[in-house]
This record gives sequence, C-alpha cells and structure tokens, in this order.
Amino acid sequence: MAGTGSPEERARRGWLLGALALLGAAGVTVLLLALLTNIFERKQEARQPFVRVVEVTESTIDPKVWGQNWPLQYDSYLKTSLATTTKYGGRGLGASDGGPAEQKLERDPWLKRIFAGYAFAIDYRDRRGHYYALFDQEQTRRVTEKQQPGACIQCHASNLVLYRFAGKGDVQKGFEHVSGLPYREAREMKDDKGQPLVQHSVACIDCHDPSTMAVRVTRPGFIAGIKALKAKQGIADYDPNRDASRQEMRSFACGQCHVEYYFKGPGKVVTYPWANGLKVEEIEAYYEREGFTDWVHAETGTKVLKAQHPEFEVWSQGVHARAGVACADCHMPYERVGALKVSDHWVRSPLLNINRACQPCHAVAEKELEARVLGIQDRHHALLERAAKATTDMLDTIVIARKESAPEAALQAAAVQQRKAQWRLDFVAAENSMGFHAPQELARILAEVIDHARQGQLEAERAMRKK
Repeated sequence: MAGTGSPEERARRGWLLGALALLGAAGVTVLLLALLTNIFERKQEARQPFVRVVEVTESTIDPKVWGQNWPLQYDSYLKTSLATTTKYGGRGLGASDGGPAEQKLERDPWLKRIFAGYAFAIDYRDRRGHYYALFDQEQTRRVTEKQQPGACIQCHASNLVLYRFAGKGDVQKGFEHVSGLPYREAREMKDDKGQPLVQHSVACIDCHDPSTMAVRVTRPGFIAGIKALKAKQGIADYDPNRDASRQEMRSFACGQCHVEYYFKGPGKVVTYPWANGLKVEEIEAYYEREGFTDWVHAETGTKVLKAQHPEFEVWSQGVHARAGVACADCHMPYERVGALKVSDHWVRSPLLNINRACQPCHAVAEKELEARVLGIQDRHHALLERAAKATTDMLDTIVIARKESAPEAALQAAAVQQRKAQWRLDFVAAENSMGFHAPQELARILAEVIDHARQGQLEAERAMRKK
C-alpha cells in the first residue's frame, strides 16, 4: 500500500528510522564490547588469582605478611576474632572485650562431677574463633594453675618454625623435644637472634605450602595418626601430603587439631589413638591395650579417660563424610569475588552462613534448613542431659558405697562401668557439633552411656549389700 503524507514527510520518517536503527546498533555494539571487555578482565583475573607483593617462605609465620598477597583470605581470617553464637555454641556478646570465653562448667554443672580431680573441673570454656586459640590457652587456669607440657602447642600455635629450630632442621625431632618441655618453657623459646619462636595462633603456614599455596598438613601428630589409621585399612606407608586428594586435604587440614589425642609416655608426645580405627570403642580398645589413664577420679578413685574434641572422628561416621563433603565445604565455603572463587577463612558454624554453607547442595529454604539442624541438636541435647544424669547418679551411688566401706573387690565392677560411661559421655560432650556431624552414631554412644552408667549404679548398690 502506498505510504501516506508528502514525499518530504516520508523522507524525514525514513531518515529518523535509519538514525534510530543506527543508534540501536551502536548501543548493542557498545554493550557487546562492554560484555567482552568484562569477560576478558575476569579471565585475566582468573589467570592471575593473586599478586605476590611479598615473598613468603617456611619461615613466614605472621598471617599479616601473607595477607599482602592474599588479602581476601586474610580479611576473612581476621573475622575469627568476632563474637559468634548459635543456640548451642559460642560465647556470643562480650567476646570483643578480649576476655576468655564463657564457662561451660557454670552452664553444665555435671561437667565438674565427671572431671573431679582433673584440671577441666576448674576451667572449661566455650569455643571461640581461631584468632584466640593461643591467647585462650595461655589464659586458662588449666595452664596458669596446673603444670602442662609443651605438647599443648601442637594445636594452639603456629609451630613449624619452633619445631624446625628445636630439632635442628628435623621437624619430627623438634616436635618430640618440645612436647616434653614445660608449657611455659616451650612457649617462650627464642631463636639464635633472640626472637620468640611462638608468636601467633593458627596461621596460614600451618595449612598452606608457601611456594604453591597447596593445602597441606603440618602437625606431626596427625601425620603419624593418619598413617596408623591407613595401615589398619591395609594402606602401607601413607603420607597425606603425597597420597591424599585435594578434597581429602580440605578435611585433613582441620583434622590436624579437631581430634582426640593423648600425651604418650614420659615425653608427652602428642599421639592420635587411631591404630584400631576412629570409633569410640576402637579408641577405647587402643587405650586399654596401652594401659593409658588420664587421671584418677577424685570422688570414686577410678582410673578414667578424658576426651579432647573429636570432631574429625565423629564427622567420619556421618552422612556428609560418606557423601564426600569436606569440613571446609561447610565451615569455609567458597564465595565469588569478581572472577575469583575464594574459600572463606572466617571459620564458623554453618548455621551462621546457611546460604553458602548449605544451600549449594540443599535446594531448601534457609529457615527450613535451620529448623532441621536445630531439630537434630535439640534431640541430641536432651539425650545428652539424660546420659549426664545417669552418670552423676552412678557417681553418687559409688561415693555412698565407698563411704559405707563396701568391699573394694566388689566396687571394681562399678569402676569398670564408670570408666566406660565416662569415656563415652565425654567423647560426645567434647565434640562441638551438638550431634549434627553424625546424629545416629552419637545417639548410639549416648545410649551406651546410659546403659553403662545404670549398670555401674547397680554394681555399686550390690557392693553395698556385700559388706
């Protein structure tokens, strides 16, 4: 159909449409160029994930120096100094004052009963971030009022330089030497120039190779422990730094310290009791074979064991470990910063970071995920309290039996049950996930606590009848 209007009007319209088309094409071109430029820049960022402003070596202890090369990771590491809290963990408000964390002994008085006669009965604090690992250790009355060995430094301080110096270049020898020293002497060791060898809490050098930034393990206790565990599984001469996958290393780095251990022999060498396996009864069997006892219970005279913080062992029994999920996947999840994928070094509860810690795998609303976790923890806490009640009832009965001069031979049966109940209760209570890492396994262990505690109570009552 013929166009309308005069030839001049049609010409103007044609010119206008052409100009608009040209502007549109130019706009699209600009957008495409901007997109291509952004893609190019991001690719360049990905090729150059960091710039080495300074050289870091096996002697660079201070995280602040590493932070010049890896500022994103360092900035998030510094956040471990911040107060965080969940329903069942953390001091919460007030941690910024630099004081020690809250007393577990005040919140759970039954802990004083099960630790009677041991240093944990005078000071047992709630958890705080890695930033405070060394500071809190130095402040605890367990160290200021009781003699402790240098072995404690294996997990609470950046120690590679210390071990290398003490062992004249041999880290293993230095580790063994430092373990046997009094804590204060080990803490205050200086190098040939008079510089302190222990300066920082957990640091970059403990988990990263300074030349490649590869994740590694450095704690001699873990290296020996995982080697013994793998030997039990039929794998000879296992070296995690050589043989483990990168995903395994993202759990092993945490498992260096978040584990059960003991100080072996007069040299107080930090030893992980994994030669039989990681389950509570397998570790117990190891201690029985070694004839090891942490202390004699002040109320009952029974030789008992103290669990440390067996997160690695318990996680290993859970569904996440079975699915190949590493500790770092949940506690140090990745985040995008430009083109970079950065592991968040603000190590904390996944409940405080559900979006990045949980939702990459679970397509469920945050509130629903939180409710599921709290449901597990609430049930676990209720069962833990029942197990603690059964254990203190047993202690009460044994104490009464001793006061009434029940035959020592008859009380031995109760002592056997106390050792078993105490070990299992502490193994669960000292583990810091409030049941989440392996709910079924921990419920099984707490059921055994109640069983052994009630059996111990019955044995003490029988002993009284044999007077």
